[in-house]
Amino acid sequence: MKYLFLLFTLLSFSAKAQQPPVFITDSLDRYIERGMKDWNIPGLAITIVKDGKIVFIKGYGVREVGKPEKVDANTLFIIASNSKLFTGTSLALAEHEKKLSLDDKVTKYIPWFKLYDSTSTKLATVKDMLCHRLGTKTFQGDFTFWNSNLAKDSIIWKMRLLQPSGQFRQDYGYCNAGFLVAGEILKQVTGSSWEQYVTDRILNPVGMNNTFMNTAGMGNRKNVAVPYSNSFGPLSKLPYDEIDNLGPATSMISCVNDLSKWLMFQLDSGKISGQSVIPWNVLQKTRDGNILTGTRKSPYYPTHFRAYGLGEYMTDYNGRQVYWHTGGAFGFVTNVCFIPEEKIGISILTNNDNQSFFEALRYQIMDAYLSVPYVDRSKFLLQMRQQEQVMTASKIEGWETRAKKKPSLPVSADAFVGTYYNHVYGNMQIVKENNELTVLMSHHPKLKGKLEYIDNKNFLLTWNHPSYGKFAVPFEIKNNKVSAIEIKASDFVEYDGYVFLKNN
Repeated sequence: MKYLFLLFTLLSFSAKAQQPPVFITDSLDRYIERGMKDWNIPGLAITIVKDGKIVFIKGYGVREVGKPEKVDANTLFIIASNSKLFTGTSLALAEHEKKLSLDDKVTKYIPWFKLYDSTSTKLATVKDMLCHRLGTKTFQGDFTFWNSNLAKDSIIWKMRLLQPSGQFRQDYGYCNAGFLVAGEILKQVTGSSWEQYVTDRILNPVGMNNTFMNTAGMGNRKNVAVPYSNSFGPLSKLPYDEIDNLGPATSMISCVNDLSKWLMFQLDSGKISGQSVIPWNVLQKTRDGNILTGTRKSPYYPTHFRAYGLGEYMTDYNGRQVYWHTGGAFGFVTNVCFIPEEKIGISILTNNDNQSFFEALRYQIMDAYLSVPYVDRSKFLLQMRQQEQVMTASKIEGWETRAKKKPSLPVSADAFVGTYYNHVYGNMQIVKENNELTVLMSHHPKLKGKLEYIDNKNFLLTWNHPSYGKFAVPFEIKNNKVSAIEIKASDFVEYDGYVFLKNN
């Protein structure tokens, strides 16, 4: 009888363990619907996989505001930096096939490649390009590269102009251009473009038939989400990013149906339906930490360490190892996350870039599965975001109020007209359009900025692309001539402004 009782107890415990958490079965729908309303998100798609099966997959909201088409499991979103793990996996697979070593020097494949200093240039390896350890600041150079008309080779050439603030291989700084370098090396050693290699070796075998490598023509595809932002004002529809020149870092588009397959592939050690697609040791290589991004206990989450591998982050979370990445393009923020020890995978895709709900939701699901006491993650993050929004709106309102007073410029408006130069970006022009001073960026032909004088040698710069933002930017005058002006874009692109010198 004791043995029967023990067997009954074990079977009951096993059945209970296989049941999804109560939050998933009873609260998830309401939590998402409330969160989308609180954060002003038009559309969201989510998948949760567990033990080799999809346990939750659903679309919420609409693809485009004011139109009836709903988001579903096949709705396409730009997944942006979630492209990076596909690139890291591809390079690790090429190494497994003896086509290169991740420790090979970049100059072996791109002899003209340079970083800011000669020592880093000589030491830089393929692996360095894939793990954000070049010493540059996070997003440094991206105002020049993102949405630009620069060719891939031009972006790689300009990397030598990025003066690092940190130490090579010691300081973490998120660098999109490094992944572009890795993608070009992949092309050299395999004879296939990055796009073709990922399609042939990963997407097709995994069955990701509704995933595309580039953003070009996205608006013409069927069942696509439209990008939105309310970072600097009311919710506004945005143009689709054109970021294929940074492809290996950020250009893929996908849906949660396909990402469910990607997650199950990751959780089954590189297998699909029991058949190996990519050797397990290749996936392990992507999960080896190459640079620490944090080693202190988080005050908000049960984590202690954070590191970066080859296209993915890793951390501990309540005693489990978690791998994840986020992706941000204008109008889209997304995540992909998996917890191998629990055989759990999560992906969330959204079409408003000014919100943290996509991450709050991921943490809420992780909390539920990993027995972390309930804290409303969305409510907590929303309070912080609302404070930020109030501060941003107050700044902009102050600048606009000062501009409306139409103070007199210290020199004539015509003195600002001309060509300006920044050593990283290149040329920028200020012209007069409709009697207004307008900024034209040589590498961003669709981007324009309106300049309105506000006082104290500052302009209010308002970009025609809503997500590039509004900023007070200073200028300099020497000997009654305009000598320089600083140009700033949203922190979503790059944190620092660019000083442009006038060609007098």
